Amino acid sequence: MSFSLNEVVPWGRSFEEYVLMFSLSREDLAQDILGCADGPASFNTRLTKRGGRIVSVDPIYQFSRDEIERRIQETYGTVLEQTRKNAHEFVWKSIGSVEEMGRVRMEAMDDFLSDYPEGLHSGRYVAESLPALSFFDRQFSLALCSHFLFLYSEHLSLNFHVQSLVELCRVADTVRVFPLLELGAKPSRHLDSVLKILEEKGHSISIVTVDYEFQKGGNRMLEVRNADNGMSE
Repeated sequence: MSFSLNEVVPWGRSFEEYVLMFSLSREDLAQDILGCADGPASFNTRLTKRGGRIVSVDPIYQFSRDEIERRIQETYGTVLEQTRKNAHEFVWKSIGSVEEMGRVRMEAMDDFLSDYPEGLHSGRYVAESLPALSFFDRQFSLALCSHFLFLYSEHLSLNFHVQSLVELCRVADTVRVFPLLELGAKPSRHLDSVLKILEEKGHSISIVTVDYEFQKGGNRMLEVRNADNGMSE
């Protein structure tokens, strides 16, 4: 199935949001990191400037900087309008208003756009998508998946979630996913089944409360540690 930029609503979160969403310590940030479904977030940009090692994957990276920027401009107003209509689903604390959210997100996306051509050239942005990645086994210490798995539970099947998490566990020692809610600020319909299946496969599962909540009730992340504790099978 072909991937069309017209189907995508690019929406990037900031470095500071990533740190809070995934409860990232200084030690975490010093590891080899895979960012999955990062889109136009500024995490890769800012971490690289701090001397970190990160690769981001997203199918959107098959497009040029100008194409992505144009799509951001086309969809930005719609996202703000939808957020305003559903404002009751969000916690307006660290971000105080829809307008402030728009500024924070656009700053993050501008950071991404300024870095994207160089990052694409150096291999920090890779056009791939779950559930199949091209990386070596245990190529990364830590894989982060923001606002994709679980959030789109209505659109992505249980099997897709399981395949994706097993694949992330193949390429990284530890996997963290945030949030555990689906759209509409409801608990993901797949979460309990995913946890059961991963535990049956021998993975170590933790649900961690984090210091970030924008969707109401969305302050928990999933951490999965490999069944073999990082040693090859």
